[in-house]
Amino acid sequence: MITTPTRSTRAGTLVRAFALLLTTGMVLPGCAERTAPSATERVDVLPLIPAPVEAERGDGRFRITAETVVSVAQNDAPARDAANHLARLLRDTRGLALAVREELAPSPGSIRLQLDPQSPVAQAEGYALDADAEGLRIRARDAAGLFYGAVSAWQLTSADAGRDAVETDVVEIPAVTIRDWPRFGWRGQLLDVARHFHDVDTVKHVIDAMARHKLNVLHLHLTDDQGWRIEIKRYPKLTEIGAWRTPPGAGRHGTPQRYGGYYTQEQIRELVAYAAARHITILPEIDMPGHAQAAVAAYPGEIGVTSERPPVAVDWGVNPYLFDTDERSLKFIQGVLDEVLELFPSPFIHIGGDEAVKDQWEASPAVRAQMRQLGVKDAHAMQGWFNAQLAKYLTSKGRRLIGWDEILEGGLPDSASVMSWRGVDGAVAAARLGHDVVLAPAGWMYLDNLQTERSDEPNGRLAVLPLSRVYELDPVPAELTADQARHVLGAQGALWSEYIPSRRHIDHALFPRLAAVAEVAWSPMAARDWDGFLARLPAQLQRYRALGIGSSDGAFAADIGIDGGPNTVLSGGPARIALGNQTGVGQIRYTIDGSEPTLESSRYGAPFAVTLPVTVKAAVFTEDGQPLAAARSRHFDREALLTVDTQGLRNCHDGGPLGLRVPLLPDMPGMDTPVYNVDLFYACWTYPQARLDGIAGIRIDAARLARNYGLAHDQSKVHQYPSSTPQGELEVLRGCDGELLAKVALPDGAILGEQFILEALLPPQEGVHDLCLRFTAPIEGPLYAIGAVRLIEATAQSPPVRY
Repeated sequence: MITTPTRSTRAGTLVRAFALLLTTGMVLPGCAERTAPSATERVDVLPLIPAPVEAERGDGRFRITAETVVSVAQNDAPARDAANHLARLLRDTRGLALAVREELAPSPGSIRLQLDPQSPVAQAEGYALDADAEGLRIRARDAAGLFYGAVSAWQLTSADAGRDAVETDVVEIPAVTIRDWPRFGWRGQLLDVARHFHDVDTVKHVIDAMARHKLNVLHLHLTDDQGWRIEIKRYPKLTEIGAWRTPPGAGRHGTPQRYGGYYTQEQIRELVAYAAARHITILPEIDMPGHAQAAVAAYPGEIGVTSERPPVAVDWGVNPYLFDTDERSLKFIQGVLDEVLELFPSPFIHIGGDEAVKDQWEASPAVRAQMRQLGVKDAHAMQGWFNAQLAKYLTSKGRRLIGWDEILEGGLPDSASVMSWRGVDGAVAAARLGHDVVLAPAGWMYLDNLQTERSDEPNGRLAVLPLSRVYELDPVPAELTADQARHVLGAQGALWSEYIPSRRHIDHALFPRLAAVAEVAWSPMAARDWDGFLARLPAQLQRYRALGIGSSDGAFAADIGIDGGPNTVLSGGPARIALGNQTGVGQIRYTIDGSEPTLESSRYGAPFAVTLPVTVKAAVFTEDGQPLAAARSRHFDREALLTVDTQGLRNCHDGGPLGLRVPLLPDMPGMDTPVYNVDLFYACWTYPQARLDGIAGIRIDAARLARNYGLAHDQSKVHQYPSSTPQGELEVLRGCDGELLAKVALPDGAILGEQFILEALLPPQEGVHDLCLRFTAPIEGPLYAIGAVRLIEATAQSPPVRY
């Protein structure tokens, strides 16, 4: 074991780093491949995520069979709870049904869990785990520590869980001594159930996954413009009206006529108890004063700034409806909070506070008069006053207010805490002012961002958030002094649900990135190591499979392309296939005969020549043959080389990626919907570096989508291209400032979710140019999008293209 001194921001203690001995393979020519350790090479890699503070290997191994007893002391309820959890995990992932038994002293060869005030780990939620040939012992000074020790014990037994070969009643784990405790007391994950509603079973599924990653705060975003998801008995219209919306394209492509749902108070109590049994606190968020359209739709006269009753929003983004600031509105909010406080024992209550556009307040004579009476200088300060009323009320009930970092802008009560999402600056500013902070910065922790640039990614934000980026975050900003750093409570991931309509989407977005979130929030920096994390991750992926979690394998999946790009072949050069993946980890096996790749297939080492047409299939494995990613397939012929799908298109504005990857309709169920990359401000795409020699026409797969985006003050940035007809056209230009090559009228109608094909002749061109494709449709109507673009060659064997 390596001993490394470091400073804990919470306790200022010395910790010893967890040493991982890794074997790195040779990098083959043309392939950024790092080989994961084989079974024999991994003897010193403990398959634990998050990495523990201290871990030291011993001699020998502990053998677990169907006869092994999970032992607890009499009347030790915390130990029995943790033991039962361990037994369930072993049953679900290893098929081992172990008996949990109360014993005065542990029986020989047993797994013993015990609450022990003299446990060698004194830190809250910490545990001591000792395994040798005689048995396994877990001791902790609190119930949470015992629970997390049980999770580590399960991880030691499940490094190969889910493998087809594991049909045995015997498991062996290495002798080991672990002393472990969390770096932060707040280790969270946000689940947005307002934009898309997720039922009780799905929330429990997330809770279970969090517990297996030693996370302890589930932040439920319960209200927003698009839905109110919690029953408030005093105000039944919040769910009778506010929980339901009429979705764009209702009735088409499986979209329901009425979308929504909510949790009854009985269901909330069920979830709170379910989470508490797994040492997870549910943090409720009631978003105020903005993101309030669903609430105002239910009670416009009581809480709305105007008398207008809006519909429950279908527009993602920022909408204008705010809670009023008068006494009636505040009494309403207090009534809501009273029921929320009764349901959730969380010491913190999240009041949102983000993206509150103040137009309604500034336009209201009553609010302006109230501001003058209060001596409030502007609308930002008025939000500060509003937040102060909420903080005062929560404090009187023994709770603490926490909100997004915008709450800093109007002044903040001393008792309030800040959750920083717009980078880390909000956390730095708040900590310097003496406020406790939680880090959830979008650039590291927003898990609804896509994981890769692959074409098979589902809906999401197009800013790619790879696994490595999540892992990079240090929740303690370097700008803070040691005293200021003590205000950092911890960190959490965020899963916003505009583009996460199903449990399958949740699994794809959360896993395996939740493993990185867990290590960021639990492990000391001295124990964190990217290569070590990657070496431990295959075991975690096996656990996901055993538990039925549909995790993404995009970080490891094979990318298949033409070495040098399609133009290399189109200009007469050889076709050579290049393979790789995002992490550069694993062995890539491929075929070109249509068969599925196995460990017996050719191993990729460098770009290889093929004759077109060809279908290349590639899968990725660890060095000891376990799957890291399912096989991917790509067909290459001249037509494919002349085609760019939506992921390959770029924006015309700056040549970068487009902003969103959206489905055919916003509330379509399932993950098999077509997806379209769009820029909300410019209806313009670039087909980059198109080789136009011999090209006679162009074919565009297009769709008419919902323009369901609340842009608030950014609406003026939406660009309108000049149109020749009322419905608009698709224009094809040679470069966005170049010659107009073709123009095609868009089809009549306004049916959302309609797919269609646009075709046009192109005049003869030479050379390689960016092609600019833009829609001139009115910007107040549907959003037009492109799924793929294909250039069509004029050949001697075929007649000229006519459309």
